[in-house]
Amino acid sequence: MWLVTFLLLLDSLHKARPEDVGTSLYFVNDSLQQVTFSSSVGVVVPCPAAGSPSAALRWYLATGDDIYDVPHIRHVHANGTLQLYPFSPSAFNSFIHDNDYFCTAENAAGKIRSPNIRIKAVFREPYTVRVEDQRSMRGNVAVFKCLIPSSVQEYVSVVSWEKDTVSITPENRFSITSHGGLYISDVQKEDALSTYRCITKHKYSGETRQSNGARLSVTDPAESIPTILDGFHSQEVWTGHAVELPCAASGYPIPAIRWLKDGRPLPADSRWAKRITGLTISDLRTEDSGTYICEVTNTFGSAEANGILTVIDPLHVTLTPKKLKTGIGSTVILSCALTGSPEFTIRWYRNTEPVLPGEVISIRGLSNETLLISSAQKSHSGAYQCFASRKAQTAQDFAIIVLEGPPSIRAMRNITAVAGRDTLINCRVIGYPYYSIKWYKDALLLPDNHRQVVFENGTLKLTDVQKGMDEGEYLCSVLIQPQLSISQSVHVAVKVPPLIQPFEFPPASIGQLLYIPCVVSSGDMPIRITWRKDGQVIISGSGVTIESKEFMSSLQISSVSLKHNGNYTCIASNAAATVSRERQLIVRVPPRFVVQPNNQDGIYGKAGVLNCSVDGYPPPKVMWKHAKGSGNPQQYHPVPLTGRMQILPNSSLLIRHVLEEDIGYYLCQASNGVGTDISKAMFLTVKIPAMITSHPNTTIAIKGHAKELNCTARGERPIIIRWEKGDTVIDPDRVMRYAIATKDNGDEVVSTLKLKPADRGDSVFFSCHAINSYGEDRGLIQLTVQEPPDPPELEIREVKARSMNLRWTQRFDGNSIITGFDIEYKNKSDSWDFKQSTRNISPTINQANIVDLHPASVYSIRMYSFNKIGRSEPSKELTISTEEAAPDGPPMDVTLQPVTSQSIQVTWKAPKKELQNGVIRGYQIGYRENSPGSNGQYSIVEMKATGDSEVYTLDNLKKFAQYGVVVQAFNRAGTGPSSSEINATTLEDVPSQPPENVRALSITSDVAVISWSEPPRSTLNGVLKGYRVIFWSLYVDGEWGEMQNVTTTRERVELRGMEKFTNYSVQVLAYTQAGDGVRSSVLYIQTKEDVPGPPAGIKAVPSSASSVVVSWLPPTKPNGVIRKYTIFCSSPGSGQPAPSEYETSPEQLFYRIAHLNRGQQYLLWVAAVTSAGRGNSSEKVTIEPAGKAPAKIISFGGTVTTPWMKDVRLPCNSVGDPAPAVKWTKDSEDSAIPVSLDGHRLIHTNGTLLLRAVKAEDSGYYTCTATNTGGFDTIIVNLLVQVPPDQPRLTVSKTSASSITLTWIPGDNGGSSIRGFVLQYSVDNSEEWKDVFISSSERSFKLDSLKCGTWYKVKLAAKNSVGSGRISEIIEAKTHGREPSFSKDQHLFTHINSTHARLNLQGWNNGGCPITAIVLEYRPKGTWAWQGVRANSSTEVFLTELREATWYELRMRACNSAGCGNETAQFATLDYDGSTIPPIKSAQGEGDDVKKLFTIGCPVILATLGAALLFVVRKKRKEKRLKRLRDAKSLAEMLISKNNRSFDTPVKGPPQGPRLHIDIPRVQLLIEDKEGIKQLGDDKATIPVTDAEFSQAVNPQSFCTGVSLHHPALIQSTGPLIDMSDIRPGTNPVSRKNVKSAHSTRNRYSSQWTLTKGQASTPARTLTSDWRNVGSQHGVTVAESDSYSASLSQDTDKGRNSMVSTESASSTYEELARAYEHAKLEEQLQNAKFEITECFISDSSSDQMTTGTNENAGSMTSMSTPSEPGICRFTASPPKPQDADRGKNVAVPIPHRASKSDYCNLPLYTKSETFFRKADGREPCPVVPPREASMRNLTRAYHTQSRHLTLDPASKPLALPHPGAPAATTTATLPQRTLAMPAPPAGTAPPAPGPTPSEPPAAPSAAAPPAPSTEPPRPGGPHTKMGGSRDSLLEMNTPGVGRSQKQGAGAYSKSYTLV
Repeated sequence: MWLVTFLLLLDSLHKARPEDVGTSLYFVNDSLQQVTFSSSVGVVVPCPAAGSPSAALRWYLATGDDIYDVPHIRHVHANGTLQLYPFSPSAFNSFIHDNDYFCTAENAAGKIRSPNIRIKAVFREPYTVRVEDQRSMRGNVAVFKCLIPSSVQEYVSVVSWEKDTVSITPENRFSITSHGGLYISDVQKEDALSTYRCITKHKYSGETRQSNGARLSVTDPAESIPTILDGFHSQEVWTGHAVELPCAASGYPIPAIRWLKDGRPLPADSRWAKRITGLTISDLRTEDSGTYICEVTNTFGSAEANGILTVIDPLHVTLTPKKLKTGIGSTVILSCALTGSPEFTIRWYRNTEPVLPGEVISIRGLSNETLLISSAQKSHSGAYQCFASRKAQTAQDFAIIVLEGPPSIRAMRNITAVAGRDTLINCRVIGYPYYSIKWYKDALLLPDNHRQVVFENGTLKLTDVQKGMDEGEYLCSVLIQPQLSISQSVHVAVKVPPLIQPFEFPPASIGQLLYIPCVVSSGDMPIRITWRKDGQVIISGSGVTIESKEFMSSLQISSVSLKHNGNYTCIASNAAATVSRERQLIVRVPPRFVVQPNNQDGIYGKAGVLNCSVDGYPPPKVMWKHAKGSGNPQQYHPVPLTGRMQILPNSSLLIRHVLEEDIGYYLCQASNGVGTDISKAMFLTVKIPAMITSHPNTTIAIKGHAKELNCTARGERPIIIRWEKGDTVIDPDRVMRYAIATKDNGDEVVSTLKLKPADRGDSVFFSCHAINSYGEDRGLIQLTVQEPPDPPELEIREVKARSMNLRWTQRFDGNSIITGFDIEYKNKSDSWDFKQSTRNISPTINQANIVDLHPASVYSIRMYSFNKIGRSEPSKELTISTEEAAPDGPPMDVTLQPVTSQSIQVTWKAPKKELQNGVIRGYQIGYRENSPGSNGQYSIVEMKATGDSEVYTLDNLKKFAQYGVVVQAFNRAGTGPSSSEINATTLEDVPSQPPENVRALSITSDVAVISWSEPPRSTLNGVLKGYRVIFWSLYVDGEWGEMQNVTTTRERVELRGMEKFTNYSVQVLAYTQAGDGVRSSVLYIQTKEDVPGPPAGIKAVPSSASSVVVSWLPPTKPNGVIRKYTIFCSSPGSGQPAPSEYETSPEQLFYRIAHLNRGQQYLLWVAAVTSAGRGNSSEKVTIEPAGKAPAKIISFGGTVTTPWMKDVRLPCNSVGDPAPAVKWTKDSEDSAIPVSLDGHRLIHTNGTLLLRAVKAEDSGYYTCTATNTGGFDTIIVNLLVQVPPDQPRLTVSKTSASSITLTWIPGDNGGSSIRGFVLQYSVDNSEEWKDVFISSSERSFKLDSLKCGTWYKVKLAAKNSVGSGRISEIIEAKTHGREPSFSKDQHLFTHINSTHARLNLQGWNNGGCPITAIVLEYRPKGTWAWQGVRANSSTEVFLTELREATWYELRMRACNSAGCGNETAQFATLDYDGSTIPPIKSAQGEGDDVKKLFTIGCPVILATLGAALLFVVRKKRKEKRLKRLRDAKSLAEMLISKNNRSFDTPVKGPPQGPRLHIDIPRVQLLIEDKEGIKQLGDDKATIPVTDAEFSQAVNPQSFCTGVSLHHPALIQSTGPLIDMSDIRPGTNPVSRKNVKSAHSTRNRYSSQWTLTKGQASTPARTLTSDWRNVGSQHGVTVAESDSYSASLSQDTDKGRNSMVSTESASSTYEELARAYEHAKLEEQLQNAKFEITECFISDSSSDQMTTGTNENAGSMTSMSTPSEPGICRFTASPPKPQDADRGKNVAVPIPHRASKSDYCNLPLYTKSETFFRKADGREPCPVVPPREASMRNLTRAYHTQSRHLTLDPASKPLALPHPGAPAATTTATLPQRTLAMPAPPAGTAPPAPGPTPSEPPAAPSAAAPPAPSTEPPRPGGPHTKMGGSRDSLLEMNTPGVGRSQKQGAGAYSKSYTLV
C-alpha cells in the first residue's frame, strides 16, 4: 500500500507546475484520472488540488455526494489524502471500491475541483492461461498466442516464452510481439519436437502463471491459398507512442506480404518498420491514422487483415486570462483554448458548481469555449474551471476572478441545531481587503469551550450541541480597517428530540383485555405520538382503541384474538427528531377442526388425499393413525410417513399410490399444548380399475408367416379389451389380415390378435387396451417382422492410384442384425463372372479400402449385406477411375551418343504400357559427372513427352568428361523409377586454358628458349598431344613478320634461326586431337645484338675534280643499334697497302671525300658498326673525280611504306656542277604528271619531296629528275600508303537457343597485316553494344550466354597497325526458341465444382525457352473487372471463391525471353447440387432490333468511309506517280539525246544511235501518260525507250510536266547481294547477306541494279558537265561512254516474297536513271561499271545509314543500311586499263534543249537556280509548283554530303578547249589512275565547297577545305541549288570545276546514296 502511495506522491511532485507555485489555488497533478490497486494491498490517493495559503481539501463522489469514513474500509485524512484499506472480496462495495471520485480545494480565492478519478480495486481471483497446439508447413510462419481470460486480460501480460523449460530469447527465427505472441519463422521439422509455454504476470498483484505446454505440428509444403494466422483490430493510440500491427500468414508458395494504408502503399518513412511479426510504427503522429490492410498473396490466391488505427492527440486546455482582478460591473470574458483530437465536450464550473447561463452569464462558441459575464457582481468572484472531455480523457484549466469592492458579509440565515450533533456556521466575506474574522456570543469571543472551533476562513463549528449552552445569538465580526469592523449576527436554535420510556407486552390469551402505555419522558413540545402494527398505521376500531395525551399514548384491545399477533411500534416526533420503540404481541389458541375427515373411496394405483384441517396458536401438531380391516377398528397404529404417504401442510394425508392393503380406518389427531387434544376417524375403500396383467413386450415374426399376439386383463367388471396398431384401432371387419378372439379365464379376460400373414409394415407397436368404470390400462407389444436386409447405399470417399476407400450406409437391416458384407468389383469392360470379391466384412465396419488396384483404370463395384434371414439384393453399381500413379517401369532402351565436346544425345523408349500407370507427360533426365572429384549429385533436366521414342541432347557439359545418365518417366502423379545408369564420355575438345608459367629467354642473337608448364588437367578437355609455340617478329615500322610455329611434346623449346636484334611476340598453346587450345598471353622477347649486315646499297659520284660523294643505305638487317658507319677508300694504283677510313654518325648516310687526285680511280665501300662490332662491307664501287660533274642523285629510289595521315619525306639529294635542277613527277596511267606544289605537297631546296598527311591516293610511283648542263639522273620511289583494313564479310553459320556462331572473311588488310577483330553485338531493340576482341587468326566466333528466342544485331571491324577499319554490314540473327503456346491436346481444366476450378498449366509449351511468368485473369461473363492470378508452368492453379452456376471468361498469358503467348477459354461452375448449367443464350429484349441494326450498319458505314478514303488516297498517289513519270521521261529524253545528237546540229526525229536499255526481268513495264496506260511488254528482257515513245507537246507557259516508268509488281528473286561499296581497286567484291531491320515488323525489299556497258555502235559522244546552262562559257566538257542498260540483280532477302508496290517500283526506275546520270556527271568515269548495291523501297523504315568522308582526317566513316524509304546505294568502279585512251580527242556537243522554254520541261533535278534567276528577277517559268519548291528546299540538306575528286592544274587536256580557254587544264584524279579533263574557261572560278549563308552548314565529317583560287566568283553564287526529295534525282552540288576541286577519300571506290 505504502509503495503505491509513494509512487503517487512522487508522480504528483514530478508533475507540479512551477508556474502554479505561489498562486492562491493550483493542481499538484491534474492528469491523475485513474487509480487501480490490488484489494490485498490498498491504496493512498493524495488530493490533486491544493492552495496557498492552505486550502480546505474535501473528497466527493462523482455524483456530488460528500463521502464519509467507513471504519477499516475508507478514510479521509486531515491533509486531504484518501485512503482505501485492504479488504476481502466479501467486503467489496462498488460505491467505494469501483467508483469515480473528485477532490476539491477551497480557500479565500475560491474553490476548484479535480477531474474525475476512477478508483478501481482488483481482486486476486484464480485464473489460468492456455496455449493451443498449432499447425504449420515447413518454411512458413507459426504463431502461438497466450490465451488469457477476459476477466483479467486488462491486468495480466505476457512476460516471456519458454521452449522445453528454457526461456526463449527473441532472435534468429523466434520473435515475441508487443501483444505477447510468439512467432516462429522459417518453420523446420525439428520445431515439432519441443513444447512451448507462455509466462504471464499480474500487473497489480505481481502473481505469475505458466501455461500448459503446446506442440507444433509441422507438415511438408502443400500448395494452398494464404491463411491469416494473426491479425489486428481497430485501436486508438496516443501520439508519440509506438504501435505494432501484427500480421502473419501461412500458405504455399510462401505468400508475399504487402502493407497498404487507405488503399495505397505505405509512404517511405523511417518510422515504419516491416518485421516478421508485422508492421511497427514508432513516434506516432495524427496523420498516421487510417485504415491499414495487410495483404498476403501467392499464386493461388490472397487474403487480408485490416483494421483502423486512430492516433489520438492528448487534450490540453488553456484558460485565459489566468487571474483577473476587476471591478464590480465589469464585463468578464474567459476563453478556453483546446488542442488535441476533436470530438470533445466542454463544461464550465464556478467554485466546483456547474455554471448555468442566465441574464448575466452566457456561454458562447462552436464548442462552448467562451464564458461571458456581462455585468459582474461580487457574487461572481471565485475559481472558474473549463473541463474538456473526450471519452475517458479529461483535461481542465482554471482561472481566478477577483471582483474588487468594499468588503461585506453575506447574509446568513438562522440555524436550527439538533442537540447532541455537530453544527457548522459559515461567515462568508465578500470584497477586499479585510484583516480578520471573529465570532462572539453574548459578547464573549469564541471559542470559549472545547466544543467550539473557529476556522481561518471564518467558519464556526459547534460539537455535541447543548440546548442551554449553545442556543442564542452569534455575531460574526470582520475587521476591514485597523479601527473599523463590520458584523452580522445569526440565531442558533437548539431543538431537543423526544425520549420514549421502555414498555413490554404481557402474555395474552384469546378473549383477554390488554392495555399498553407509551410515555415520552423528555423532548421539546409539541410531541406527536402514533402507533403502527407490522409497519401499518393502527386506526381505532374493531376492538382496538388508542388514547393520546400531551406526552403519552395508550393502546387498548378489548378482546384479544389471533389476528392481534404482530409487531407494535410507538413513534414520537417533534421539531428536532423522530424516535420509535417496537415490541411483539403473542396470543395462544387451543386446536380445532377446520375440515373433519369423512369416509372415502380410493382407486387402486391412483393418488388419494384423506382430508383433515385444524388451526390454533401455537400451530397444532397433527398425527394420522391406521387400523386395518373392514370391521370395527381394534387398534390404531401410526401411519408410516414414507415416500408413498405424507402429511400435507394443511394436515391432510396424501397417499401417492393407493394399494389394496390401504383399505381400513384412519384417525386424524391434533394437539398444541393449549387445552385438550382433538381427533376424528374415517374409512377408506379401495376400487380396482381395469389392468393388463400379462402381455409380451416384444415378439418376432418372419415376413410371410402367421403370428398371434395375446393380452390378459383383470379389474372391476365389466372389462372391454381393444387392439390398436400404432395409433389406429384395428377393425377385423375391414382389414382381413387381422382376427381378434376374447375369452374369460376366472377373474381375468384373455384377448388374442392373429396376423395372417406378417408383413414389413407390421414391424410396429401393437397395443391392447383394457377399460372399466374405474380406469383403463394399456399393454404395448413391439412386433418385429424380420426379412433379408436391403442392399447398402454405397459411396466412394476417396480414389487413389492403387486403392479406393468405400463407405456405405445400411438403410434397412431386415430387423435382424447385419452379420456381414460382401464387396465385388471388376474391370468395367469385363463381365461379373471375372469379378474379385472381398467377403465376410465385419458388420461393425462401415467403410473399407480396396487395394491392389491398377492405376489409371476404370472399375465397376457393387455390394451385398447379410443377416440371419439371408442376403440382400446387390447395391447400385458404381463406376470409378483410379488415379494415375507414378510409372512402375523405367524408360527402355536408353542409349547415349556423344555429339560434341559438351553435348551427349540421349535416346530412349517409353516404359512398358502396363507399367506407365497413366499418360506419360514427360521425362526427367538425370546426369552427373563420374570423373574423380565430382560430387556425384545428379543434375535434372525435364522434357515433355512427344511419343514412344524420345531424343534429348544434354548441353553445356564438361569437355572430355565421363557422364552417367539415367532417365525417369513421369506422369501427372509423379516420377517413376530411373533406368540403369549408362556412361558416356563427351568428345575431345581443344584445351580451354593455355600452358602456364610461360617464360622466354634470349640466348644469342638468333636463338631463344621458351619454357612453360602444362595447363591444369581439368582444362585439357582431351588427351594432350603436344604443344605449339607461335612466334612472329615485330618490326620497327609496326609491321608483323611471318607467323611461325614449332610443335613439340616437351615443355621447352629452343627457337633457332631467329632474326637478330628483333622483337618477337611469342604464344604457346596446347593441343589435343580436337585441335589447338587457347593461346597464352603474348610474351615479348628481343634477340641479342650482332654485327650488322652490309649496307643495302652504295653510290659514289664525283662532285669536283678532287672530291667525290659516297652515299649508302642502312643495312637491311642492322642486327642491333647502328653506332657509326665506316667508309673505306683505296686507290689500287697508288701503292697504299691499307685503305683510308672515314667515320660518320649513324644518322648521316653520305660522305664527301676530298683531296683526291683527278683522273685517278678509287674503290669505295662502307661498313656499319654496332656494339657487337663491325659488320660486313658493302659492295665496292669505283669512282673517279671529274672536273665537270654531271647531275647525279645520291639518294636512293625504292619502295617507301607509311601509314596514312603521316608526313612523308622522299629525299632526292643531288650533286653536280653546275648545281642540278630537281623535278618531281608522279606516274599516272602511261603518263607522268608533275607534282603540284600546294599545302599538301612541298619540295625543299635539297630536293626532298614532303607529302603532308598522306592518303591512299598519294600511293604511286614518284620520279625525281636532277638535271644540269652535264646531264641528268633519275630515281623512282614507290610510295605505299597503309590504310585501315576493309570491312570483313560477316555471316552466321550456326545458331542455338543460347548461342550464335559467326564466321567471316577478312577484307583487304589496307597494306598492313590485320592485328585483330572487334566484334560488337546487341539485342535487336537495344542500342547498348557489347565489344569482344578476337585474335587476327580467328575466322569464326561463338557468342554464348544469349537470350533464348531473341534477335541480335552483330557487326565486325578489323584492326591493323593504322587503326580500325570500316565496320561490316550489321547482320541479324535469332537464337532458337519462340514464345509459349498452349497445346490443344491438353485439357485446361482438370476439375470444376460450384466454387473452385483447377487448371492444368502443363499444357503450355515453352517454345524452347523457359517460361518466366504465367498470368491468369478471369471474370464472370458480362462483367468488366478481371481478377488476376500469377502461377508457374509446373503447377496446377486453383481458382477459388467462384460464383456457383456462373459462366466465366479466362485469359492466360505466358511469357519467356522470346515473347508472350496468349490463350483464352470459357468455363462454367456447377450448380449447388453439382449439376451443370446451360450455355448463355442472348436474351431477347426491346433493344435487339436496335442492336442488330447497329451491328449491321456499322460495318457498312465503315466500309463506305474506307472506300471513299481509299479513292482519295489512290487519286493523290496517282497524281504523284504521274508527276514522277513525267520527270523520268524528261531524264530519259536527255540520256538518249546525248548519244544521238552532234555538237553543232540539234537532233530531230527518232534517235539513230544506241538507245538506253532498261533490263527488267520478270516484271511488267507500263508507261503512263495523260491518254492512259500503255502496256509495253510482259516478261521481256529488254525494253527500248526512245524519244518517239516519250514525245509530248510542250507549252512554254504551261506547268512543267514529265513522264516516268514504273511497273505494277516485282517478284523478288533470291541470291547473294554483291556489295561493291568502297571496295579496293583490283579486289573482288564479296557477297553478303542483307540485314534485317531493327523493327519487329519488317517490309524491306533489296534489289541490285547493274548498269552495264552497251555495245558501242557509234563513236563516243561528249556531255557537257553542266548541261543545264546554255553556252560554252558555263561549263566544261567531259568524255562520255556509250549507252548503258539497267538490269535487276538477285535479291538477298531470302524468304521475303512480298510484292513491291507500283509506286515503289516507279521510284526505283527513277533512281536508276539518277544513279546513271549522277555518276557520269560527278565522277566523270568512262567505261565504268555502276552497281546499285541496295534499294530500300518499302514504306517502313530500316536501319540507319551514314555515308561521308572526314575531310580533315581523310578517313571514311562507317556505312550501314539506309534508313529512309526510297533509298538506293550504288558504287562506281574504275575503268579498265584498256579503256584509258578511249575518251581522248572527242568533240564537245552543244547543250541539250538550248531554248529557254525547253528548260521548263526539264525534271526538277536538272534545273538550276543559276539559270532560272535572271538579273531582272523574272522567272522563265510562270508557275513553280509547290512540290517543286519543296524539292528544292530538301536538296539543301543533301548538299552537305561530300563528293571527292582531286584536281591537278598541270594535267593534260582530254578534250578540245573552248575558245579563249587557257592552256592549263585540270585533272580529276582517281585512285592509282588518272583521268584528265579541261580546265575551267576564263572568267569562271571554282566555287567553294562549303554551304552558302542561306544553307545549313555541313557536318564536320563532310566538310572539305576550300581549294585555292584567284578567280573572281561566278555570278549566281558559289553553289547551284536544285530541287530534290525522295522522288527526285540527286542534286547537282556544284557545276563544272567547282565540284571537281573536292578532295578524294582515299583508295576506295565511291559510294553514294540516292534519296
